[in-house]
Amino acid sequence: MNAPLRFNEALLIADRAFQPFQCVAWAPQDGTGELSLTVIDRTSTRLLGRTQLSSSIYSDPVQLANVLKKSRDELSQQGFALAPWSMPE
Repeated sequence: MNAPLRFNEALLIADRAFQPFQCVAWAPQDGTGELSLTVIDRTSTRLLGRTQLSSSIYSDPVQLANVLKKSRDELSQQGFALAPWSMPE
């Protein structure tokens, strides 16, 4: 996958990257183009992780994959078991 990602594509990829947990994403309406991702448990009671991505990161498949992998690794190091995942091609 080398073509730039659209916003909705990045959201779907991020959601799948953190299964079985829930990834909540939103874009602040300040015009910066940033994407905020928050990973929470399935009961929506425990925050597991949070990150903000600029549009240059979430639109680039390589950069997005690197950020998601790093976030997954951090969660795994904290003891959270994530489903297998790889960046779509």
